[in-house]
Amino acid sequence: MKTANELLAAIQTLRKFMGVTQIDALYEGIRGEEGDFFETKIFAMAELVSTMPKTYEQEELGDEAIVSLHYFRGDMDWYITERDVETPDEPGQHQAFGLADLGYGGELGYISIVELIRNGVELDLYWKPCTLAAVRAKREKAAA
Repeated sequence: MKTANELLAAIQTLRKFMGVTQIDALYEGIRGEEGDFFETKIFAMAELVSTMPKTYEQEELGDEAIVSLHYFRGDMDWYITERDVETPDEPGQHQAFGLADLGYGGELGYISIVELIRNGVELDLYWKPCTLAAVRAKREKAAA
């Protein structure tokens, strides 16, 4: 079991990638019957966002780039392959790179994490990192 300070640090990390409502739900889950599950999930998600590739680290991989995060809302999905690198001049998570599918097929480009969170998009807590090719294949199969 981790300390309260470690839990708070993990939650602070997630605040850059999740909306307040979703983080509050996770935090409240710790207090319930399944508290161990939620605590483990918080630490796993914080580790994932802390160690995922930074902008341009997967640039040469094309469809073999790893999709680390999946955001969703309705029939819209955002698959994040790389995140910004924080600098002293620009702290925080501002944008990321990945595949955005607003229901009309997907397009690669820069995605504003701040804007996603502001618009109530949820981070998929059950997402398993996989290649961009696997994401595209799964979406094509679902559309058929």
